[in-house]
Formats: sequence, C-alpha cells, structure tokens
Amino acid sequence: MKFLLIMHVNPQVWDGLTEEQRNAVMNGHGAFMETIKKSGELIETAALGDPSESAVVRVRGGVPAVTDGPYLEAKEYFGGYYLVEVENRERALELAALIPDAAVDGLGIEVRPVVFSATGED
Repeated sequence: MKFLLIMHVNPQVWDGLTEEQRNAVMNGHGAFMETIKKSGELIETAALGDPSESAVVRVRGGVPAVTDGPYLEAKEYFGGYYLVEVENRERALELAALIPDAAVDGLGIEVRPVVFSATGED
C-alpha cells in the first residue's frame, strides 16, 4: 500500500524553535531517509519552498489568471512529503512517528493513502 506522509509547516512554530532544535529536526530527516531507504519503503520525497514563492493559476473564461503567494492564507502550509510503500496503514503510522517534525509541539504528519498514482513513463 502506498501512503503519502505529509509534513505541514507552521512558520510561527518553526521560528519559535532554537537553532539547535531546528538543526535536530533537519538532521533527523537524514536519519529517517536512511531508515526507509534501507527498508525499501521509500518511493520518493520532496521538500517544498516557502509559500511566499508560490503562485496560483486559475483559468476563468479560458484566460489564465496568476496570483502570487500561497493558495490559501493559513497558519500551516504543505512543506514536503515522503511517498512510501508499506505493508499496511499501521506501518505508515509507525513511519510517520519517526519523522522528526512529529515530535515538535504544534507540528504533525498527515498520513493519507494513495488511491491512484502514475509516472511520466506510464
């Protein structure tokens, strides 16, 4: 089963951490990636840029309208993900608990099953 382990970022929470705490989270991702690479469960991972660097495209009346900034004004933003293939939901939840962000007050990992996926080669 494939699951998306979604990391949400709250800039206020992140800015409230000490540099040592932020480094521990960042370095913890390296160890987590090694764990899921060795187990063969990692399919893909990505970290996203700051929401202020994003753009939203909407087509209205056949004309694209582009606005800068995040899709929604929110306290939390989609910061990145791990796409994993695991035996069951319980294992996905176990892996989510190993992601360092899960141990930070005010942050968490959303675990969502993948119901369809394709690649550029499909």
